[in-house]
Amino acid sequence: MKLDSNNHSVFLMYYHLILVVKYRREVIDEATSSRLKDIFEYISPKYNITLQEWNHDKDHVHILFKAHPNTQLSKFINAYKSASSRLIKKENQQLRKFLWKEYFWARSFCLLTSGVAPIEVVKQYIESQGEKL
Repeated sequence: MKLDSNNHSVFLMYYHLILVVKYRREVIDEATSSRLKDIFEYISPKYNITLQEWNHDKDHVHILFKAHPNTQLSKFINAYKSASSRLIKKENQQLRKFLWKEYFWARSFCLLTSGVAPIEVVKQYIESQGEKL
């Protein structure tokens, strides 16, 4: 396992982000998903974020990414949602039939941490610290 590092820390922080289209409208096709991914890849380096995996369904996207400990995730997610919403609706006028207001994404999002070990293994490791084996 290769860990990331900066001047003062070593880390490996994975996140699973799920973004849903406003009103669960089924407007994401291959071209739209590809453009949304391109926007993510353009914005993410400014926040020390690296895309690991991207996939979509008709009404939502799943994003797996790595981040640094100093990354302000909520600021990044809001910046991405704003920029991608503005650009995707500007570039694809047909979306206005389905999403008549300025929003592309639903207001909420789902963000899950995703480590390299299951949580039960981590809990067991922490519980065993200080014990003589």
